[in-house]
Amino acid sequence: MKFSRNANANWKGTGKEGTGTLTTDSSVLKDSHYSFSTRFENAAGTNPEELIGAALSGCFTMQLSFLLDEKGFNDKDLTTDAKVNFEDGSVTSINLDLVGSIKGIDQSTFEEIANNAKAVCPISKLLNADITLTATLK
Repeated sequence: MKFSRNANANWKGTGKEGTGTLTTDSSVLKDSHYSFSTRFENAAGTNPEELIGAALSGCFTMQLSFLLDEKGFNDKDLTTDAKVNFEDGSVTSINLDLVGSIKGIDQSTFEEIANNAKAVCPISKLLNADITLTATLK
């Protein structure tokens, strides 16, 4: 399978006082506001780090679902939170916190498949950060 996805960023003004918008071809993001204050001061709007977290958690969770399907674990509910850690101008690490409810699986098998999903997820492979995973089976 081969495809491309597109997104657009627009910025007006200085780095600190300016503002920008982010738009995706799917229109899920359409002129979504971002700025210095949304990135570094928790103002309303989005920022690149939370978008990376959303991309990684979404990719990882879908990849995990596929891998669980391959092993016959089809009855499942998976939730992954991604905490993107930023320090001194760099994303230093990302912590994935996975909670799964999966019929018929044990903790060891769950962790093994989850760690494999983390390793082969396309977004995980893209990122040059230490990505940790905690997997909790309910």
